[in-house]
Amino acid sequence: MTTISLLLILIALITFVIAQLLLKHAMESTVERGFGQRTFRINISLGTFFMAISFFLTLGLLQKFDLSYLYPFEGLTVIFIIVAAAVLLREKLSAKLIIGSLLISLGVVLVAVS
Repeated sequence: MTTISLLLILIALITFVIAQLLLKHAMESTVERGFGQRTFRINISLGTFFMAISFFLTLGLLQKFDLSYLYPFEGLTVIFIIVAAAVLLREKLSAKLIIGSLLISLGVVLVAVS
């Protein structure tokens, strides 16, 4: 795997995480204020934009790598989302969630070195 390939995989994963956070924030804002607010429209648009970037990067990566090799890297999004949700959204992390995330990380490492 080249440095460029690894960088593209990480960009695809990070844009996916950003999209998820923006979409979560957009949907939370509708609880009290509805769908017509400016914050919702901005976050839903940006979330969709970042999701599209992630989608098309992943399609490009599928041209170069086997799905069985590329897909385990998607497990890293779980780690990124958990950390970002705890830091940015102030969500609580349970011990089971942390242990599960560490096991996913171990699996990704095992696949990456194979």
